Amino acid sequence: MKFAIVSKGDERSNKIQATMKQYLTDFNLEYNETNPDLVISVGGDGTFLEAFHKYIHCLESTAFIGVHTGHLGFYADWVPSEVEKLIIEIAKTPFQIVEYPLLEVTIRGKDGGEEDRFLALNEATIKTAEGSVVFDVEIKGSHFETFRGDGLCISTPSGSTAYNKALGGGIIHPSIEAIQLTEMASINNRVFRTIGSPLILPKHHTCMLKPLGNERTFIIALDHFSKNYANVKSIQCRVAKEQVRFARFRPFPFWDRVRDSFVADEVE
Repeated sequence: MKFAIVSKGDERSNKIQATMKQYLTDFNLEYNETNPDLVISVGGDGTFLEAFHKYIHCLESTAFIGVHTGHLGFYADWVPSEVEKLIIEIAKTPFQIVEYPLLEVTIRGKDGGEEDRFLALNEATIKTAEGSVVFDVEIKGSHFETFRGDGLCISTPSGSTAYNKALGGGIIHPSIEAIQLTEMASINNRVFRTIGSPLILPKHHTCMLKPLGNERTFIIALDHFSKNYANVKSIQCRVAKEQVRFARFRPFPFWDRVRDSFVADEVE
């Protein structure tokens, strides 16, 4: 089996990375940063997102697993004290695959040129540095509302515990193939009106955002990186055909992660 390791870059994470690389190669596993079967993230959720986007070109053949070296990582199953056990599991035990849905975002310009297509593990956010955003929101080809406000967040089920939760969105189990559209400070008065609640869309429903009004530059963030876009015609969001594959050597139920992250006083 071929493996690669992505480290947060701090001293503790780098030490774990070096230890795992040494022992796994001693077990005759091949370290391969180009096209690995297994990617090990050592750090936090930010490191996991970095690993996901680094190997986004080979999602069909690559599985991910995380070791968290700081506060509890939502995507990390293992802690540093379990590294020796994890090494043995990787070397000796076939892992199970758990697949979670991803978000597909397609950005089209008014010039009709080449469109940009992205995948997100957590979410996409659309904002502007020039006041409020104004979008016609279409769902499954029909006009739903005209949104005015600070911006919109479109999240995956696994990302529903991140920025989406902070915005008041619901937590969705990642076995449900859906995306969630959550408002950021929408304008609601006698003149302007939005639904005011998060929308959960199944995989066969597409959400289309069409800018209205003055020409604006949008700040579109996908997971941990962002880019400015001008002359945007539309932003299409839907459940991607691709999925992220997690390597599981032991059960770690989603609701246990939620409880440990947000409810439990202590994490053992």
